Amino acid sequence: MSSVTPVSTEHLDVVIVGAGLSGIGAAYRLHTEHPGRSYTVLEARDALGGTWDLFRYPGIRSDSDMFTLGYPFKPWRDAQSIADGPSILRYITETAVENGIDRHIRYGTKVLAAEWDSAASRWTLTLAVRTPDGVEERTLTCGFLYSCSGYYNYDHGHEPEFAGIEDFTGAVVHPQFWPEDLDYAGKKVVVIGSGATAVTLVPAMAEQAELVTMLQRSPTWISAVPGRDKLADRIRELLPPQLAHRVIRTKNILFNVGFYQYCRRRPEAARKMLTGLTTRILKDPALVAEHFTPDYDPWDQRLCAVPNADFFKAMRKGKAEVVTDHIETFVPEGIRLQSGRVLAADVVITATGLQLLAFGGIDLTVDGAPVRLNQEFVWQGTMITGVPNFAVCIGYTNASWTLRADLSSRLVCKVLGHMDRNGYSAVVPEPDRALEERPLLDLASGYIQRSIAAFPRQGDRRPWQVRQNYLLDSATTMRTNLSKTLRPVRGAKALQRV
Repeated sequence: MSSVTPVSTEHLDVVIVGAGLSGIGAAYRLHTEHPGRSYTVLEARDALGGTWDLFRYPGIRSDSDMFTLGYPFKPWRDAQSIADGPSILRYITETAVENGIDRHIRYGTKVLAAEWDSAASRWTLTLAVRTPDGVEERTLTCGFLYSCSGYYNYDHGHEPEFAGIEDFTGAVVHPQFWPEDLDYAGKKVVVIGSGATAVTLVPAMAEQAELVTMLQRSPTWISAVPGRDKLADRIRELLPPQLAHRVIRTKNILFNVGFYQYCRRRPEAARKMLTGLTTRILKDPALVAEHFTPDYDPWDQRLCAVPNADFFKAMRKGKAEVVTDHIETFVPEGIRLQSGRVLAADVVITATGLQLLAFGGIDLTVDGAPVRLNQEFVWQGTMITGVPNFAVCIGYTNASWTLRADLSSRLVCKVLGHMDRNGYSAVVPEPDRALEERPLLDLASGYIQRSIAAFPRQGDRRPWQVRQNYLLDSATTMRTNLSKTLRPVRGAKALQRV
């Protein structure tokens, strides 16, 4: 990488990192609530959309309904409530273009490091910028830095080591890096994993493959949901688009929060309900008991939704099967299991999960000292102790990501307004007394447990808890008294605005 030292460094009021669903939403809030502020959206890839542009595997779709995964300010107009990836990408692109956000995006620009200077009240960002001649290192300064880059590594998925994999004569593919020329028509496919990606891949690939086998170490809670919301369709017929969107969104939020609380408070009843629904579809109680009845309670891990029961229908047609066992080793013709069975395979898909990465992997320093994120606490699910003028976008684990993401962006705008009114050039959250630490994301899912120790923590009380309840958050987040826990940064220059 070559180093470029500019004569003068460009300065912006706000820099948003990431042009995915969250980043575009953040830019909309900033653009509409603080139109006088200069900003840019830095995107490491060459296109907007984030997850919905990166993932190209067959059947890629949302795992939440689009009335809540979509933005509150832009109605979802497509017929399907559970939408495919290309439809979601079009929706994000439309939002960016309609609001002029696309003109503020800088592609091929990755933030490597961010250094905060309290005396100057600004961040200095070290960027890797792709140019026709290669990659150049450049700098940019800003007053406020907002990371909307998600929580996983775009460059690497989780890839566990499998014994004998070098002996396998077929193709091995990770869903995060799907080859466009992969031919699986008429072939035997094994999908390793049982999360949202696996239950999406199985029915999609079963349309062309001879047989698709989902190989899981243990069962996952999977529930059939309607792909189309008939009540939403009726509401959209009767009401103007924005009002209809608001009504449907409220309806779905209430249902999702209610269902989650039901599962947490009455786990045995929830288990009975979910297994009963699956048994009704598959008509095989023994099959459900063996492969679809987890040891953990519903919502200890995220529940997988399958629209129109497509996953189960593929099984009933004989195009898909589920095997619960452990891998002993790969062999030339497939995978030998600990039970001794050999799963014949032409293609193996390692849907083994994501590799978490805190806030895009930016190397943060404050006044020359490196920030150890796992020693800090998150405030309001958005800002971090010890790191001035820095915010992160964290979504819900039990509901649509955008519900929490939009609240975070609105809160960032409120913090910026608070700084203006009080003449602060920099603020940082500080607890008034010691906090009892808890993991940031309280799910037992393997991909979270593998890496959560590298993330900041949450505390034992508000506003240091990251609650998984949109109804409570929506009622309290924007009413927060910022003066109680946001402190002006000592040594920062006075804020001067024209």
